[in-house]
Amino acid sequence: MLRSVFALSLLLFALQPACVRSEAVGEWPIVSEAGGTVAQADSSFATLVAKLSEPGGYFDSDNLVSNELSYEHVLGAMRRLKVTGGAYIGVGPDQNYTYIAKVRPKIAYMIDLRRDNLLQHLLYKALFDMSRNRAEYLALLLARPVPTSLASWDRRGIDQIIAYIDSVPPRRELYDSTRVAVATKAASYGIPLDAHDLETIGRIHGRFATSGLDLQYESLNRPSRRNYPTFRELILERDLDGSQSNYFVSEDDFQFVKSLHAKNLIVPVVGNLAGSHALRAVGRDIVARGERVSTLYVSNVEFYLMREGTFEAFADNVKTLPRNERSVIIRSYFNGPYTYGHPQWVPGYFSTQILQTLESMVTEYTKGGYPTYLDLVTKHSLPLR
Repeated sequence: MLRSVFALSLLLFALQPACVRSEAVGEWPIVSEAGGTVAQADSSFATLVAKLSEPGGYFDSDNLVSNELSYEHVLGAMRRLKVTGGAYIGVGPDQNYTYIAKVRPKIAYMIDLRRDNLLQHLLYKALFDMSRNRAEYLALLLARPVPTSLASWDRRGIDQIIAYIDSVPPRRELYDSTRVAVATKAASYGIPLDAHDLETIGRIHGRFATSGLDLQYESLNRPSRRNYPTFRELILERDLDGSQSNYFVSEDDFQFVKSLHAKNLIVPVVGNLAGSHALRAVGRDIVARGERVSTLYVSNVEFYLMREGTFEAFADNVKTLPRNERSVIIRSYFNGPYTYGHPQWVPGYFSTQILQTLESMVTEYTKGGYPTYLDLVTKHSLPLR
Protein backbone atom coordinates (compact mmCIF):
# COMPACT_ATOMS: atom_id res chain seq x y z
CA MET A 1 0.00 0.00 0.00
CA LEU A 2 2.81 2.42 0.91
CA ARG A 3 4.49 1.78 -2.42
CA SER A 4 1.24 2.58 -4.28
CA VAL A 5 0.81 5.85 -2.40
CA PHE A 6 4.45 6.72 -2.97
CA ALA A 7 4.16 6.04 -6.71
CA LEU A 8 1.07 8.25 -6.90
CA SER A 9 2.87 11.04 -5.05
CA LEU A 10 5.75 10.86 -7.53
CA LEU A 11 3.29 11.19 -10.41
CA LEU A 12 1.66 14.23 -8.81
CA PHE A 13 5.11 15.63 -8.09
CA ALA A 14 6.06 15.36 -11.77
CA LEU A 15 2.86 17.14 -12.83
CA GLN A 16 3.36 20.12 -10.51
CA PRO A 17 4.66 23.43 -11.85
CA ALA A 18 8.41 23.83 -11.34
CA CYS A 19 7.92 26.65 -8.84
CA VAL A 20 6.22 24.35 -6.32
CA ARG A 21 7.99 21.03 -6.90
CA SER A 22 10.33 21.65 -3.99
CA GLU A 23 7.37 21.04 -1.69
CA ALA A 24 7.17 17.25 -2.06
CA VAL A 25 9.13 14.45 -0.40
CA GLY A 26 8.28 10.76 -0.38
CA GLU A 27 4.54 10.45 0.15
CA TRP A 28 4.51 13.38 2.60
CA PRO A 29 4.41 16.92 1.15
CA ILE A 30 6.70 19.39 2.88
CA VAL A 31 7.26 23.10 2.70
CA SER A 32 10.89 23.96 2.09
CA GLU A 33 12.23 26.12 4.91
CA ALA A 34 15.38 27.19 3.09
CA GLY A 35 15.17 30.51 1.30
CA GLY A 36 18.61 30.30 -0.27
CA THR A 37 22.10 28.97 0.35
CA VAL A 38 22.68 27.71 3.87
CA ALA A 39 26.37 27.99 4.66
CA GLN A 40 28.17 28.13 7.98
CA ALA A 41 31.70 29.33 8.62
CA ASP A 42 34.29 26.93 7.23
CA SER A 43 35.35 24.16 9.59
CA SER A 44 38.28 21.80 9.12
CA PHE A 45 35.75 19.10 8.16
CA ALA A 46 34.11 21.22 5.48
CA THR A 47 37.49 22.43 4.24
CA LEU A 48 38.72 18.83 3.86
CA VAL A 49 35.56 17.79 2.00
CA ALA A 50 36.01 20.68 -0.43
CA LYS A 51 39.74 20.00 -0.82
CA LEU A 52 39.22 16.34 -1.71
CA SER A 53 36.12 16.65 -3.89
CA GLU A 54 35.74 17.26 -7.60
CA PRO A 55 32.67 18.00 -9.77
CA GLY A 56 30.03 15.30 -9.45
CA GLY A 57 28.29 13.20 -12.07
CA TYR A 58 25.22 11.06 -12.67
CA PHE A 59 24.45 7.39 -12.12
CA ASP A 60 21.07 5.88 -12.89
CA SER A 61 20.11 4.52 -9.48
CA ASP A 62 18.97 5.93 -6.15
CA ASN A 63 21.52 3.76 -4.27
CA LEU A 64 19.87 4.48 -0.90
CA VAL A 65 20.65 0.96 0.28
CA SER A 66 22.99 -1.64 -1.16
CA ASN A 67 21.95 -4.24 -3.73
CA GLU A 68 24.77 -6.58 -2.59
CA LEU A 69 23.36 -9.17 -0.22
CA SER A 70 26.77 -10.88 -0.36
CA TYR A 71 28.53 -7.89 1.20
CA GLU A 72 29.47 -9.75 4.42
CA HIS A 73 31.03 -12.73 2.64
CA VAL A 74 34.53 -11.21 2.70
CA LEU A 75 34.62 -10.55 6.44
CA GLY A 76 36.05 -13.91 7.50
CA ALA A 77 38.89 -13.69 5.00
CA MET A 78 39.60 -10.12 6.12
CA ARG A 79 39.81 -11.28 9.74
CA ARG A 80 42.24 -14.03 8.79
CA LEU A 81 44.36 -11.58 6.81
CA LYS A 82 44.23 -9.17 9.79
CA VAL A 83 42.95 -6.25 7.76
CA THR A 84 42.67 -3.56 10.41
CA GLY A 85 43.31 0.10 11.17
CA GLY A 86 44.72 2.48 8.59
CA ALA A 87 42.41 4.34 6.22
CA TYR A 88 39.20 3.04 4.70
CA ILE A 89 37.90 4.18 1.30
CA GLY A 90 34.47 3.15 0.06
CA VAL A 91 31.65 3.97 -2.32
CA GLY A 92 27.91 4.07 -1.74
CA PRO A 93 25.72 4.19 1.40
CA ASP A 94 25.88 2.45 4.77
CA GLN A 95 27.17 -1.00 3.82
CA ASN A 96 30.47 0.80 4.33
CA TYR A 97 29.70 1.12 8.04
CA THR A 98 29.77 -2.65 8.50
CA TYR A 99 33.22 -2.84 6.92
CA ILE A 100 34.34 0.16 8.99
CA ALA A 101 33.04 -1.41 12.21
CA LYS A 102 35.06 -4.57 11.56
CA VAL A 103 38.26 -2.95 10.22
CA ARG A 104 38.30 -0.14 12.83
CA PRO A 105 40.18 2.36 10.64
CA LYS A 106 41.61 5.64 11.91
CA ILE A 107 39.73 7.53 9.18
CA ALA A 108 37.23 6.69 6.43
CA TYR A 109 36.48 8.40 3.12
CA MET A 110 33.10 7.91 1.40
CA ILE A 111 33.85 8.74 -2.25
CA ASP A 112 31.09 8.63 -4.84
CA LEU A 113 30.32 10.15 -8.23
CA ARG A 114 26.93 11.42 -7.02
CA ARG A 115 26.59 14.45 -4.77
CA ASP A 116 23.45 12.77 -3.43
CA ASN A 117 25.73 10.23 -1.75
CA LEU A 118 27.50 13.04 0.13
CA LEU A 119 24.12 14.41 1.19
CA GLN A 120 22.98 10.96 2.33
CA HIS A 121 26.09 10.63 4.49
CA LEU A 122 25.34 14.05 5.99
CA LEU A 123 21.90 12.66 6.89
CA TYR A 124 23.58 9.67 8.54
CA LYS A 125 26.09 11.92 10.32
CA ALA A 126 23.32 14.11 11.73
CA LEU A 127 21.34 11.08 12.93
CA PHE A 128 24.42 9.54 14.57
CA ASP A 129 25.01 12.82 16.40
CA MET A 130 21.36 12.90 17.53
CA SER A 131 21.14 9.23 18.61
CA ARG A 132 22.32 7.57 21.78
CA ASN A 133 22.14 4.02 20.50
CA ARG A 134 21.04 1.77 17.61
CA ALA A 135 17.39 1.76 18.62
CA GLU A 136 17.15 5.53 18.66
CA TYR A 137 19.03 5.87 15.38
CA LEU A 138 16.72 3.48 13.52
CA ALA A 139 13.67 5.10 15.09
CA LEU A 140 14.76 8.56 13.90
CA LEU A 141 15.78 7.30 10.46
CA LEU A 142 12.47 5.49 9.95
CA ALA A 143 10.22 8.09 11.67
CA ARG A 144 9.15 5.76 14.47
CA PRO A 145 8.73 6.69 18.15
CA VAL A 146 11.93 6.30 20.17
CA PRO A 147 11.36 3.35 22.51
CA THR A 148 10.96 3.95 26.22
CA SER A 149 13.72 2.95 28.70
CA LEU A 150 16.13 3.65 25.87
CA ALA A 151 19.31 2.70 27.75
CA SER A 152 18.01 -0.85 28.18
CA TRP A 153 18.03 -1.26 24.40
CA ASP A 154 21.84 -1.22 24.38
CA ARG A 155 21.72 -4.85 25.49
CA ARG A 156 18.95 -6.01 23.19
CA GLY A 157 19.50 -8.15 20.12
CA ILE A 158 18.95 -6.89 16.61
CA ASP A 159 15.88 -9.14 16.24
CA GLN A 160 14.24 -7.32 19.15
CA ILE A 161 15.04 -3.92 17.65
CA ILE A 162 13.65 -4.99 14.27
CA ALA A 163 10.52 -6.37 15.95
CA TYR A 164 9.99 -3.03 17.71
CA ILE A 165 10.34 -1.08 14.45
CA ASP A 166 7.86 -3.46 12.80
CA SER A 167 5.38 -2.97 15.64
CA VAL A 168 4.93 0.79 15.16
CA PRO A 169 3.94 2.66 11.98
CA PRO A 170 5.82 5.74 10.75
CA ARG A 171 4.50 9.04 12.07
CA ARG A 172 4.38 12.16 9.96
CA GLU A 173 4.98 14.49 12.91
CA LEU A 174 8.11 12.56 13.90
CA TYR A 175 9.46 12.80 10.36
CA ASP A 176 8.75 16.55 10.27
CA SER A 177 10.49 17.28 13.58
CA THR A 178 13.47 15.07 12.79
CA ARG A 179 13.79 16.56 9.30
CA VAL A 180 14.11 20.05 10.77
CA ALA A 181 16.68 18.88 13.33
CA VAL A 182 18.66 17.06 10.62
CA ALA A 183 18.70 20.17 8.40
CA THR A 184 20.03 22.25 11.29
CA LYS A 185 22.69 19.67 12.12
CA ALA A 186 23.73 19.23 8.48
CA ALA A 187 24.11 22.98 8.02
CA SER A 188 26.27 23.17 11.15
CA TYR A 189 28.97 20.98 9.59
CA GLY A 190 30.08 23.92 7.46
CA ILE A 191 29.53 22.36 4.02
CA PRO A 192 27.59 24.88 1.88
CA LEU A 193 24.06 23.55 1.38
CA ASP A 194 21.46 25.28 -0.78
CA ALA A 195 17.71 24.75 -0.79
CA HIS A 196 17.97 21.90 -3.30
CA ASP A 197 20.53 20.09 -1.11
CA LEU A 198 18.28 20.34 1.94
CA GLU A 199 15.33 19.16 -0.13
CA THR A 200 17.39 16.17 -1.30
CA ILE A 201 18.34 15.25 2.27
CA GLY A 202 14.66 15.48 3.21
CA ARG A 203 13.64 13.38 0.20
CA ILE A 204 16.15 10.65 1.08
CA HIS A 205 14.99 10.67 4.69
CA GLY A 206 11.38 10.52 3.47
CA ARG A 207 12.10 7.39 1.45
CA PHE A 208 13.44 5.65 4.57
CA ALA A 209 10.42 6.82 6.57
CA THR A 210 7.78 5.68 4.10
CA SER A 211 9.39 2.40 2.98
CA GLY A 212 10.94 1.53 6.33
CA LEU A 213 12.78 -1.76 6.54
CA ASP A 214 11.32 -2.80 3.17
CA LEU A 215 13.33 -0.13 1.32
CA GLN A 216 15.24 -1.53 -1.69
CA TYR A 217 17.81 -0.30 -4.14
CA GLU A 218 16.06 1.09 -7.22
CA SER A 219 17.30 1.70 -10.75
CA LEU A 220 16.06 4.91 -12.31
CA ASN A 221 16.06 4.28 -16.07
CA ARG A 222 15.99 0.49 -16.18
CA PRO A 223 13.82 -2.12 -14.51
CA SER A 224 14.63 -2.82 -10.87
CA ARG A 225 15.23 -6.46 -9.98
CA ARG A 226 12.99 -8.33 -7.59
CA ASN A 227 16.00 -10.05 -6.08
CA TYR A 228 17.50 -6.84 -4.71
CA PRO A 229 17.62 -7.17 -0.91
CA THR A 230 15.56 -5.04 1.44
CA PHE A 231 17.06 -2.88 4.18
CA ARG A 232 15.79 -5.50 6.63
CA GLU A 233 17.56 -8.34 4.79
CA LEU A 234 20.81 -6.37 4.65
CA ILE A 235 20.71 -5.79 8.41
CA LEU A 236 19.90 -9.43 9.23
CA GLU A 237 22.30 -10.99 6.70
CA ARG A 238 25.01 -13.41 7.87
CA ASP A 239 28.65 -13.85 6.90
CA LEU A 240 30.04 -17.14 5.60
CA ASP A 241 30.69 -18.30 9.18
CA GLY A 242 26.97 -17.95 9.90
CA SER A 243 27.31 -14.87 12.12
CA GLN A 244 25.21 -11.72 11.83
CA SER A 245 27.82 -9.02 11.25
CA ASN A 246 25.97 -5.86 10.21
CA TYR A 247 26.98 -2.85 12.29
CA PHE A 248 23.44 -2.65 13.72
CA VAL A 249 23.84 -6.11 15.29
CA SER A 250 26.42 -4.94 17.84
CA GLU A 251 26.02 -1.84 20.01
CA ASP A 252 29.82 -1.71 20.22
CA ASP A 253 30.13 -1.63 16.42
CA PHE A 254 27.46 1.06 16.18
CA GLN A 255 29.19 3.17 18.82
CA PHE A 256 32.53 2.88 16.98
CA VAL A 257 30.98 4.28 13.80
CA LYS A 258 29.26 6.97 15.88
CA SER A 259 32.61 7.93 17.43
CA LEU A 260 34.24 8.37 14.02
CA HIS A 261 31.38 10.62 12.95
CA ALA A 262 31.71 12.65 16.15
CA LYS A 263 35.39 13.24 15.37
CA ASN A 264 34.62 14.17 11.73
CA LEU A 265 36.61 11.14 10.61
CA ILE A 266 34.04 9.78 8.15
CA VAL A 267 34.61 12.17 5.26
CA PRO A 268 32.14 12.28 2.33
CA VAL A 269 33.84 13.07 -0.97
CA VAL A 270 32.28 13.79 -4.36
CA GLY A 271 34.47 12.23 -7.01
CA ASN A 272 34.97 9.80 -9.86
CA LEU A 273 37.30 6.92 -8.96
CA ALA A 274 38.81 7.34 -12.44
CA GLY A 275 38.94 11.13 -12.17
CA SER A 276 42.08 13.22 -12.06
CA HIS A 277 41.66 14.60 -8.54
CA ALA A 278 39.51 13.01 -5.82
CA LEU A 279 41.05 9.55 -5.28
CA ARG A 280 44.60 10.88 -5.61
CA ALA A 281 43.79 13.71 -3.19
CA VAL A 282 42.44 11.17 -0.70
CA GLY A 283 45.71 9.24 -1.06
CA ARG A 284 47.74 12.38 -0.35
CA ASP A 285 45.65 13.09 2.73
CA ILE A 286 46.25 9.55 3.98
CA VAL A 287 50.00 9.95 3.48
CA ALA A 288 49.94 13.29 5.34
CA ARG A 289 48.32 11.49 8.29
CA GLY A 290 51.04 8.85 8.32
CA GLU A 291 48.57 6.09 7.45
CA ARG A 292 48.08 3.56 4.65
CA VAL A 293 44.97 2.17 3.00
CA SER A 294 43.65 -0.90 4.78
CA THR A 295 40.49 -1.30 2.66
CA LEU A 296 39.29 0.01 -0.69
CA TYR A 297 35.67 -0.96 -1.37
CA VAL A 298 34.58 -0.29 -4.95
CA SER A 299 31.37 -2.34 -5.32
CA ASN A 300 31.04 -3.02 -9.08
CA VAL A 301 32.22 0.43 -10.20
CA GLU A 302 35.05 -1.17 -12.18
CA PHE A 303 32.50 -2.82 -14.49
CA TYR A 304 31.29 0.63 -15.59
CA LEU A 305 34.84 2.01 -15.79
CA MET A 306 35.83 -0.86 -18.09
CA ARG A 307 32.75 -0.25 -20.23
CA GLU A 308 33.52 3.49 -20.45
CA GLY A 309 37.21 2.96 -21.20
CA THR A 310 38.41 4.69 -18.01
CA PHE A 311 39.57 1.68 -15.98
CA GLU A 312 43.24 2.45 -16.67
CA ALA A 313 42.83 5.91 -15.16
CA PHE A 314 41.33 4.32 -12.05
CA ALA A 315 44.11 1.73 -11.80
CA ASP A 316 46.71 4.47 -12.17
CA ASN A 317 45.00 6.29 -9.29
CA VAL A 318 45.11 3.13 -7.17
CA LYS A 319 48.86 2.84 -7.81
CA THR A 320 49.35 6.15 -5.99
CA LEU A 321 47.57 5.01 -2.80
CA PRO A 322 49.79 4.17 0.20
CA ARG A 323 49.44 0.47 0.99
CA ASN A 324 51.09 -2.58 2.54
CA GLU A 325 50.83 -6.35 2.18
CA ARG A 326 47.51 -6.43 4.09
CA SER A 327 45.78 -3.68 2.10
CA VAL A 328 42.79 -5.10 0.23
CA ILE A 329 40.24 -4.17 -2.41
CA ILE A 330 36.64 -5.40 -2.08
CA ARG A 331 34.63 -5.61 -5.27
CA SER A 332 31.22 -7.00 -6.22
CA TYR A 333 30.44 -9.12 -9.24
CA PHE A 334 26.82 -9.51 -10.32
CA ASN A 335 25.78 -12.89 -11.65
CA GLY A 336 23.21 -12.93 -14.42
CA PRO A 337 21.86 -15.46 -16.91
CA TYR A 338 24.37 -14.40 -19.57
CA THR A 339 27.42 -13.76 -17.38
CA TYR A 340 30.31 -15.85 -16.16
CA GLY A 341 29.56 -17.95 -13.07
CA HIS A 342 32.22 -16.86 -10.62
CA PRO A 343 33.85 -19.75 -8.69
CA GLN A 344 33.22 -17.92 -5.41
CA TRP A 345 29.51 -17.44 -6.10
CA VAL A 346 27.31 -18.61 -3.23
CA PRO A 347 24.03 -20.23 -4.37
CA GLY A 348 21.01 -18.08 -3.66
CA TYR A 349 22.87 -14.77 -4.12
CA PHE A 350 22.72 -12.46 -7.11
CA SER A 351 26.03 -10.81 -6.21
CA THR A 352 29.45 -12.26 -5.47
CA GLN A 353 31.90 -10.48 -3.19
CA ILE A 354 35.55 -10.61 -4.23
CA LEU A 355 38.63 -9.84 -2.14
CA GLN A 356 42.11 -9.13 -3.48
CA THR A 357 45.24 -7.51 -2.09
CA LEU A 358 45.91 -4.05 -3.50
CA GLU A 359 49.52 -5.02 -4.14
CA SER A 360 48.56 -7.97 -6.37
CA MET A 361 46.13 -5.76 -8.27
CA VAL A 362 48.77 -3.10 -8.90
CA THR A 363 51.36 -5.71 -9.90
CA GLU A 364 49.01 -7.47 -12.32
CA TYR A 365 47.81 -4.18 -13.82
CA THR A 366 51.39 -2.99 -14.33
CA LYS A 367 52.09 -6.20 -16.29
CA GLY A 368 49.05 -5.53 -18.49
CA GLY A 369 47.05 -8.38 -16.98
CA TYR A 370 43.56 -6.88 -17.02
CA PRO A 371 42.46 -6.61 -20.65
CA THR A 372 38.89 -7.69 -19.75
CA TYR A 373 36.52 -7.42 -16.83
CA LEU A 374 36.56 -11.20 -16.48
CA ASP A 375 40.33 -11.07 -15.95
CA LEU A 376 39.82 -8.45 -13.27
CA VAL A 377 37.28 -10.43 -11.22
CA THR A 378 39.11 -13.76 -11.42
CA LYS A 379 42.86 -13.13 -11.15
CA HIS A 380 44.37 -13.26 -7.65
CA SER A 381 41.03 -13.38 -5.83
CA LEU A 382 41.61 -14.47 -2.24
CA PRO A 383 39.73 -17.54 -0.98
CA LEU A 384 36.80 -16.54 1.24
CA ARG A 385 36.49 -19.81 3.17
